[in-house]
Amino acid sequence: MARSQGSLPQWLTRVDAAAPDHWYLTPSDACYFLGEYTAGTGYKGSPTNQLIFNLKKSIDRRGRPDWHYKDRAIHEVAASLRAAIKHEFLDKITFVPIPPSKAKGDPLYDDRMTRVCRAIRPQPPLDVREILVQTASTPAAHESDSRPAPPDIEALYEVEDALAHSPRDLIFIVDDVLTTGAHFVAAKSLLSMQFPTTPIAGVFVARRVPTG
Repeated sequence: MARSQGSLPQWLTRVDAAAPDHWYLTPSDACYFLGEYTAGTGYKGSPTNQLIFNLKKSIDRRGRPDWHYKDRAIHEVAASLRAAIKHEFLDKITFVPIPPSKAKGDPLYDDRMTRVCRAIRPQPPLDVREILVQTASTPAAHESDSRPAPPDIEALYEVEDALAHSPRDLIFIVDDVLTTGAHFVAAKSLLSMQFPTTPIAGVFVARRVPTG
């Protein structure tokens, strides 16, 4: 099958809820991913690993020679999602990015997933809404040895009431890497309370796969 101009496939694969690395997901959770991130192998582990490292490049690298790799990764991910989602479906989806680990106002606040969603189709703009915001900064998941549970994450999230109205036919919760599934479950819980009749799915740049 054809691939995008970079390292990601041009199609979405449904996550097997029985996969041991995503233990918070249940069979009722519809989650999809583009590529696979191999845990514990660093940026050299695979082209997808390198892409994820570039996508997560810290905001404090802005203005440095390597910053353009982050911009390139954002546009590569957007291009792969554009190819993977049928054109006629785009206007039926409300895209909700998972909030980053840093709260708005933090110097390291990184809106990379919002940028990815908006770049899928810049014009006419898609329905991209930061309905969920994180109220306090926390260590990034990939920089911490502890993995919070969905209730812990949900307690940090707040719903932007001004944006929580009349979604399209389907809500896509969008994030970079699916690990335990905790962030998705927390986001889905809050969005389901706001929009009880709207189907909700998760879309990830990559899912983490353990080594060994």
